[in-house]
Amino acid sequence: MTSLNALLVAGTDTDVGKTVLTSALLAYWQKYRPAQAPAVLKPFQSGAGDRELYHRLFFPEISLDVINPQYFEAPLAPPLAADMEGRSVDLTLAWRALEASIQQHPWVLVEGLGGLGSPVTYELTVADLAAAWHLPVVLVVPVKLGAIAQAVANVALARQKGIDLLGIVLNCPQPYTAEQIGQWAPTDFIASLAQTPVLGVLPYLPSPESTEALAAAASTLDLDALHPTLAPAKSR
Repeated sequence: MTSLNALLVAGTDTDVGKTVLTSALLAYWQKYRPAQAPAVLKPFQSGAGDRELYHRLFFPEISLDVINPQYFEAPLAPPLAADMEGRSVDLTLAWRALEASIQQHPWVLVEGLGGLGSPVTYELTVADLAAAWHLPVVLVVPVKLGAIAQAVANVALARQKGIDLLGIVLNCPQPYTAEQIGQWAPTDFIASLAQTPVLGVLPYLPSPESTEALAAAASTLDLDALHPTLAPAKSR
C-alpha cells in the first residue's frame, strides 16, 4: 500500500501546536493556491476546540461531522472519553471519512490527537494508526526546555513504527526571543540528533485566528518537504 494523498500533523503531546500548524497550512493554501487547497480532517476529538476552529475559519459551509466524524464530550483520551458515553472508538468510520475526503479534494490535512504515543483505542496509538494507514507525518515540537528530548523520543517512536516522517516543525507557544529558541530548541542540534530535518519555526501568533498571520507563518517553512503540492507559488 502506498502513502495516501494526505499529511498527518502529529505532535509530541497535547497543546503543542498541531492546530496552529494545520491552520497555518490551510490559510496558506487557501490564500496562495486555492485550486489545490486541502481539506481538513480531525478523525477523533475529545472536548470542544479544533473542529469548531476549522469550521469557523476555513469551512463554514461544511458540517462539523464532516470535519470531525467522531466527537466525545470529555477532554480525555478517546477510549476513556468514549467509555463515559457508553460508546467505542470506531476506526472504520474514521477511515471512511478519510477516504471520502481524499476522493473529493486534492489532498487532506489530518490532525492527530495528543502525541504520537497517545492512545486512539485501548490497543492502538496515533503512531500505530499512522503506520497502518500509511500516512506521512510532520511532527510538531513546542519550543521549551526539554524540546530536544521530546523530539528525539518521538522520532524514535516514529522509526520504530515504520512511519514516513517528513520533518519536524518547531512551534513557539509564547513570544520567545531568537536567543531563547536557540537555547531551548536549536534546530541544527535537533536535526542532527534526531536525524530528521527541521522544516522551520512557527512564531508565536498573538492573533491565532488571523488567517493573514497564519498564512505568513506557514510561508516561512520548508513547504516543499511536506508534500509535492506544497511548493510555494507566490513567485510563479
